[in-house]
Amino acid sequence: MKSILVLGGTGTTGRRIARRLTAMGQPVRTASRTGGDVHFDLDNPATWAPALDGAAAVYLVEPNLQPGMDRQARIPRLVADAVAAGVRRLVLLSAHGVGRADDSHPLKAAEQAVRDSGVHWTILQPDWFAQNFSETFWLPGVLAGTLALPTGDGRTPFVDAEDIAEVAAAALTEDRHSGQTYQLTGPQAIGFGEATDLIAAATGRTVRHLDVGPDVFADRMVAQGVPADVARLLTSLLVDIRDGRGAGVSDGVERALGRPPTSFRDFVAEAAAAGCWS
Repeated sequence: MKSILVLGGTGTTGRRIARRLTAMGQPVRTASRTGGDVHFDLDNPATWAPALDGAAAVYLVEPNLQPGMDRQARIPRLVADAVAAGVRRLVLLSAHGVGRADDSHPLKAAEQAVRDSGVHWTILQPDWFAQNFSETFWLPGVLAGTLALPTGDGRTPFVDAEDIAEVAAAALTEDRHSGQTYQLTGPQAIGFGEATDLIAAATGRTVRHLDVGPDVFADRMVAQGVPADVARLLTSLLVDIRDGRGAGVSDGVERALGRPPTSFRDFVAEAAAAGCWS
């Protein structure tokens, strides 16, 4: 039986997608450098063919957005190899705002390759993950009590990764999502101060947002071992929020699933109940 291949299958969205597909009775394989069902490394094309073998649909992720990398040698080449191997459905995890005509975002080439693939495709453009507060980038700051980011009073509609996973699972299995680009956000834009207040109220922890200057933030990242160009890229994305370019709410979740997206308040309640900040 043909299977569904989930790249980044141990990551924030990938493991949730795999869990949903398994619950649906779909044959699914997770692929990652470590811990997946099959070994897969975007930096090593020799690992691609064994992972793609027998796959009818693939969930694509580009984990490396480092400026200056050869993007044509990764997702676009993988798309070509996947189609040649018999894959007939592609779902790409992209990012918010990639579609702007003047955009030089590192995922733009990946989106174009998927659109030009000649097979069924769906592109997901999510906003900042709510799970950044509970699982990844911002968790250490939350646990330390101070989340220091260069976001000022800017607001953004954080999206629950569970919503992303549900949309992706649908797109990997249903024809009606073919040719669709879904901008995925939460139902309301909120500031980081409100976000940390909600976490504090749900957990009883002292958590606050501290606004810091962009240069200070970038220097701190470099001091922690982040490459300077990556630090600059991440800082610029956060400064977009500060400057009011991250507040747009989209209807992608509702268009794809027929229901409203999960609110940040509901995400916090579920994450707190699961012990994410214990």
